[in-house]
Amino acid sequence: MSGRFEIAVIGGGLAGACAAALLARHARIAPERVALLAPERPPPAPAGAPPELRVAAISRASERILRAAAAWQRLDPARLQPYEHMRVWHESADPNEPAALRFDAATVGEPNLGYIAEISALQRACQQSFGAAGGTLIEEPLTALHLEADGVRLQCGAALHGARLVVGADGARSLVRERAGLAARVRAYGQEALVATVATTAPHAATAWQRFLRTGPLALLPLFDGSSSLVWSLDEEQAQRCRDCDDTQFEQRLERATGGVLGAIRLRSERLGFALHSVAAQSYVAARCALIGDAAHVIHPLAGQGANLGLLDAAALCDAIAAGVAEREDPGALRVLRRYEQQRRTHNLAMDAAMSALRFGFAAARGPAAWLLNGALAQLNRSTELKRMLAREALGLAGELPSLARA
Repeated sequence: MSGRFEIAVIGGGLAGACAAALLARHARIAPERVALLAPERPPPAPAGAPPELRVAAISRASERILRAAAAWQRLDPARLQPYEHMRVWHESADPNEPAALRFDAATVGEPNLGYIAEISALQRACQQSFGAAGGTLIEEPLTALHLEADGVRLQCGAALHGARLVVGADGARSLVRERAGLAARVRAYGQEALVATVATTAPHAATAWQRFLRTGPLALLPLFDGSSSLVWSLDEEQAQRCRDCDDTQFEQRLERATGGVLGAIRLRSERLGFALHSVAAQSYVAARCALIGDAAHVIHPLAGQGANLGLLDAAALCDAIAAGVAEREDPGALRVLRRYEQQRRTHNLAMDAAMSALRFGFAAARGPAAWLLNGALAQLNRSTELKRMLAREALGLAGELPSLARA
């Protein structure tokens, strides 16, 4: 079996599945002429299942993109946890002191600051939306890719497919990026992120809690069943010790690391560790090829922006292709794809630099430096306007946005 498509999206993760759904619905291309290669499809969660380990903080801009993709409407609202507050503080301060940053939805006139959602549910909703729109789903992995002047040839199992444009959404070790000859800078942080679900004696109060330690940031994100999702960045040696110790030792270490902000802590899941690194493609596009999501960029997870950046990529690429098709341009033409790259690459690089600066700045703040930092945070806390500006940035409501991310 073989097919000829306008666009082939490689990778059925969140960014890829959302891009495919948007392209099938908004790119002025017949839906069946958009293919999504998704060899692995997440099964639905059983009724009453506990929260999954992998979750994402979904911004307002991302919510709008997912609505435009007709995916948000397919999510189970009972498994979405809105959060109305954020609390951010350095280990040298108390979370109830003025030096602890407080963000509230009311400050920006929003019902909430975003949602904590299960990544597999988002991925599944986007794939379902793509299928409902009439897109072509290919459940075979990509084994070979050839970019040519007039199109792309893709080998998927025994089938050979052709397309005018290939979209690489196949992760940080992207085969599409490699075959397109698009170089990337990869930098290891020397850290791991430990992920788990925990129960706390104090309620999470619809609040995202983040404490910056010299060993790395620790976040507790509220979940729909009253538990919290832990994301704890640690140096590799410390991460290994926290992975290998027994549950009681881990809970004690975690309580100390959180400063007891949510009381006693009990593990409710396994502990998983992920090596942390930064990836930045030197270019997001080539003739007949565009990269989105982790194939183009990976940043530190301390602000939970990775998934949001990938969704913004998907929306911006759809905008660029729709505009090109309206002008009777070839969707794989470099001049069409450059519009996408110009909008997204600068923003993503700036976000990467900001996350690295925050991580190193907070980690290095000790003694007098910590005193100065806490004084600056206290000043920021007193400025409603500055906090409103930062909250709008986190919500994805500031700066140049793709049309599908606007109200």
